[in-house]
Amino acid sequence: MKLHDRFKTFLQDHVNLNETRLTLLADSVEAVKRTIRTSDWEPVIKGFAEQGSWAHETIIKPLPGKPFDADLLVFINPVAGWAAKDYVSKLVAELRAKPAYKDKIIRYSHCATIEYAGDRKIDIAPCVVNRLYEGQYEVCNGLTNEFESSEPLAYTQWVKDKNAIAGGNDLKKATRLLKYLRDIKGNFTCPSFLLTTLVGYQIHDYDRNGAAFSDLPTSLKTLIDRLDDWLQARPFVPSIENPVLYGENQADGWDETKYLNFRDKINLYRGWIDDAFDEPDLEESIGKWRRVFGDSFAANETKKAAERISEAVAISSGAIPSASPLSDLVALVRLKGLSAVPAILHKLPHIHRSKWRQAAQKISVKVTAELRREEKFGSLGYIKSGEPLQAGYWIKFTALDGYGANFSRNDFSVEWRITNTDRVAAAAGQLRGDFYRSDEASSRTEHLEYRGVHFVEAFVIRKRDDRQVGQSQPFYVIVE
Repeated sequence: MKLHDRFKTFLQDHVNLNETRLTLLADSVEAVKRTIRTSDWEPVIKGFAEQGSWAHETIIKPLPGKPFDADLLVFINPVAGWAAKDYVSKLVAELRAKPAYKDKIIRYSHCATIEYAGDRKIDIAPCVVNRLYEGQYEVCNGLTNEFESSEPLAYTQWVKDKNAIAGGNDLKKATRLLKYLRDIKGNFTCPSFLLTTLVGYQIHDYDRNGAAFSDLPTSLKTLIDRLDDWLQARPFVPSIENPVLYGENQADGWDETKYLNFRDKINLYRGWIDDAFDEPDLEESIGKWRRVFGDSFAANETKKAAERISEAVAISSGAIPSASPLSDLVALVRLKGLSAVPAILHKLPHIHRSKWRQAAQKISVKVTAELRREEKFGSLGYIKSGEPLQAGYWIKFTALDGYGANFSRNDFSVEWRITNTDRVAAAAGQLRGDFYRSDEASSRTEHLEYRGVHFVEAFVIRKRDDRQVGQSQPFYVIVE
């Protein structure tokens, strides 16, 4: 499902850089401009321009504890006798001479960077204009002492033109979502400028006013599908030409390992996005989009769905009057047994969906449960799925194959999905629904704390290719 309203809220609350920070950035940049204009830096200043994600309007909120950065170009006339490194080093020296910036300046190869107490960074890059001929733009590499051709304004215009073809600013929004995905997953690398180029190349003139970019979720699906197709057709690191600067390969910084990992992850996330987009069930679709974008997607309604499961089931079934003190799912299951467990329980959106690719051949997995007085000892015997239990005890869950044997630790790992439901667990912030490693071999021990109908599942992962080869049926834990 497309879930338009959820995407709008997710962008506003978690992805987009908030207005307060944008205002701070704008104020800081104006102060920097004034400082440079009134400094003793020798070059004649022709003007300034935003560059990169800031200029393209694809800048996103940074991860907690991380600064966001903005690129500012300062266009200047060439200075007779200056080498490329002089433009950077002398700009750094001028800024360090100012009390407001002296402790904030870091020199990099092409720019002077101002760091504002871990919240934001501004990269100020000199861009020399018309040094050898009219219309030439060059940035300055202070490490190699070389002038490097650049087309910053043309590239920004290229991005804007691609966004106009898509319409509705959906290219900008989808790019933000892909950058957010990159940052929260943290398992592939792709510089923002390269990701912007790769995404822009997936939009063509024939897409104007077309169905492929009719709305944001559709645009996201179209872009990642096309990008994955393009990558899968290229098993080796491709040359990715700057669309406005002939001869510049933007993929120069990618080695084969980084490229193949990026190619693999885009293929994986393409499958997840397609799955979430095509899912017709609302709760299941929310859960699948959360697999893509994490727990911040539809967070509020996700918690509500989990904590109100008793009312939703008991009242709708009519089995227990809503005014009764027994009107929760625990009471209903005690009366009717596990047949009263609704199918929606396994679709609750707070439950993390499987994150592994599926193996072609599957193996049987079953779970046994040993009730204990203490975590490590005091066995009270084995229990069945759905037995009513009192809080305070412990259960050791063990995953076995179809023959009742343990899984080889050399060949397999067992991950456990632990899912709590209902108001008590929700109030304690313990709805969980995530995956957890085994404590020992193929076992995991859990404590009984919260009234509700909870369940545990074992996922068996083949180590050699990280594929899921098996999943148990839910083992229901009824805590009274």
